[in-house]
Order: sequence, then C-alpha cells, then structure tokens
Amino acid sequence: MPRAYCPRCQRPDSYCLCSLIPCLPSRTRVLILQHPSETRHALNTARLAALSLENAELRIGEQFADPSIVDPSSYLLFPGPEAVPLAELAGSARPLRLIVPDGTWRKARKLLYLNPALAALPRVSLPEGAVSRYRLRKASIPGALSTLEAIVTALNLLEGTGRFDALLKPFDALIDGQIRAMGENIFRRNHDFQR
Repeated sequence: MPRAYCPRCQRPDSYCLCSLIPCLPSRTRVLILQHPSETRHALNTARLAALSLENAELRIGEQFADPSIVDPSSYLLFPGPEAVPLAELAGSARPLRLIVPDGTWRKARKLLYLNPALAALPRVSLPEGAVSRYRLRKASIPGALSTLEAIVTALNLLEGTGRFDALLKPFDALIDGQIRAMGENIFRRNHDFQR
C-alpha cells in the first residue's frame, strides 16, 4: 500500500511538518526558481521557504520566459566576483525582490545559463563564513547553505537579525527526522562531517 503524503508540505503523513511551518510577512519579495530535479528531493528546502513566507513564490523549471521574472527591484542571490554584499542593500527605501536559484551548484549555474535575463541581473552575496545546519550533506564549497538557510540569512540581513529564524524550525525537524530514519550509527559513519 503506498504511503499517504501531506498535500501541503509533501512529506509522508507520519512526518508532516505543517505544524512547525510559520507564516511570516516580509517586505522583501522572494522568488525561488527551482530546478525540476529538486522537487522530489527528500529535504526540498525551497518548498519549506515558500510555505513559510507570505511574500514568496516558488516556480519550477529550467527556462523561464515570463518577462515578469525580471524587474527593476530584482537582485539575484548568487555568488560571483561582481556580487555586492547583501548587507549594503539593508535599509533600502524601496522593497527589494530576491531571486534565488534552487538546485545543486551545477544545476543553479545551468538555470543562469538557460536564462540570460536572469544571469544579467545585479548579483548579491551573503557574508563569508556562514555555517550550514544541513548535517546530511557536505558542502562542495566553504560557506554553502541550503536554499532555506540562504533565504533566512538574506532576510535577516535586510529586515532585522533573527526575525526569520523561525523558518529554520521545520528545517531542523526535517533533518532530525532523516537522521532518525537512517539510524544514528549510519549517520555518524556516512554523514557526520564534524569529525
């Protein structure tokens, strides 16, 4: 018999996270562009972010032809030599729109390659030295965060430190649930990168 899934968080009913998902307003609009291969990922942090923020939208695809994706208030949250530190935009008089690619680094770069208008947006970056709570994956580059963690960090920089930390509660529960499901010994042997 197939497992029953929550239609909202798309987790198995026995691991539903909906009671932990906040509903937070933000001045900053967040558009998450998710690579299709990420939709079935067990952790899918982009979906958690979209469910948690009133002013967030999640679009799935590789190419986005809709011209509304790019507007004058848009900034691409993606590192690069031309990226401006996000903290420099804090206190902006006008509301900003952050566009956040979601996928592995390779797939996120592919999204930019396939969408030149997106790649041409001004880029913003997070401060160096961030430490991920994502204990199930080893980051391919130092300071790499999950999509949800990057959004929380960005919004806290733009709108007030700690204001968006509640978004991390379902994320932490999700990771803890995955560790419990695999067993502590398997986690320590294969995923404990703190050693």
